Amino acid sequence: MLSMPALAAVSPQEAARLGNDLTPVGAEKSGNGRDIPAWTGGLPKDTSHVPGAYHKDPFATDKPLFRITAANMQQHRNRLTDGQAALLQRFPELYFEVYPTRRSASYPQYVYDGIKTNATRANLMKYGAGVTGATMSSPFPIPTEGLEVLWNHTLRFRGHSLGYTAVASSVTANGNRMDVLREYQYFMNYSVPGASPQDLNNNIFFLKRKTLAPAKLSGSITLVHETLDQVQSPRKSWIYMQGQRRLRRTPDLAYDTADINTDSIRTIDQVDMFNGAPDYYDWELKGKQEIYIPYNAYRVHQGNLKLDNILLAQHINPQHLRYEAHRVWVVEAKLRIGFSHRYATRRYYVDEDSWSIVYAEEYDEDGELLQVTEAHTINYYDMQVVFPTLEVTYDLENRRYYAEGLDNERGATINFAEDFNPKDFSPNAIRREAVR
Repeated sequence: MLSMPALAAVSPQEAARLGNDLTPVGAEKSGNGRDIPAWTGGLPKDTSHVPGAYHKDPFATDKPLFRITAANMQQHRNRLTDGQAALLQRFPELYFEVYPTRRSASYPQYVYDGIKTNATRANLMKYGAGVTGATMSSPFPIPTEGLEVLWNHTLRFRGHSLGYTAVASSVTANGNRMDVLREYQYFMNYSVPGASPQDLNNNIFFLKRKTLAPAKLSGSITLVHETLDQVQSPRKSWIYMQGQRRLRRTPDLAYDTADINTDSIRTIDQVDMFNGAPDYYDWELKGKQEIYIPYNAYRVHQGNLKLDNILLAQHINPQHLRYEAHRVWVVEAKLRIGFSHRYATRRYYVDEDSWSIVYAEEYDEDGELLQVTEAHTINYYDMQVVFPTLEVTYDLENRRYYAEGLDNERGATINFAEDFNPKDFSPNAIRREAVR
């Protein structure tokens, strides 16, 4: 088993740093004296925003500072991950347009209050299988080990009740695509205001993912009850297939099982950059690093953009992407002896201002880099939550990629004003919906 971690809660004196020299989520409040500014509160809540409408770019007038290409990347190599360097080398026409850094991350005050409470109460479960004593958002704002940073990502605040439709597309090396339109509905049980850790009943969130198109896949539904203790009580999942006309349990919806309709590019535990039980790996906190990461991706978050203009052969169209200098936590996972997984080593880069994994790199047992995944995040300032508007997984060997979250051409984006409840995510509710 994993080496048993020490208790993680910090003293009240240490927690008092939150909101002082640290931001309320635990990031360094100060800048680096050069291109990373101090955090001054992030974007304020926009109460005039229409729920479900696309978000206007608050930084639309910013101009690029410079462009990183395969030709000049050695000048910037100390701020590029190995995965970024590999992307530029593999796709010479790809580039990273670097803009001024905007530390836009912000959350409601009750989220900050919850994080500060978590700091003195949260502890890792035995073997790091889950977390006790925490609710609302990231449990370890002042982390000391890799598993704490990982759980900060897994349990970060993502709103309460939300829904949206978006296209997920698998793109071959020659540009052929398989587009799948899905409806997503979430109820974030972990983030219910006023709930205590004892009220969670071991459930982090409930998810329903329904396929709307193409016609041959339409009507299939995936239902997930995500658990907090991922080892002793694994997630509960069901799949409804229109052709079979029945809802069945799927105990294999975890680890390196291929995610549905991704052309086997992505595994289940790569959804949301990483999810699920951490028990297959040993996790090491490598420290902090300043790198250029996708951020404030409002340019690619617009409804009038066409998918044909976003999804190029072999990679996303870089003219719609934005990169900035930010500090990230770096965590490395090594596959434990006796366990089997497609990826032997995994490296994650976690934005200090949001606890969101923004880069993931996946290696085989020989140390060869197989995949790189980017999360292009924005602050959904109607809710004040940092969430990916686009995730892209690149298969370097086969020059394929998988993109998820493409809400362009849909007429609406994520609606945080949905009013779901846990009963909407019961197996019986799914059965009733399926037969309508």
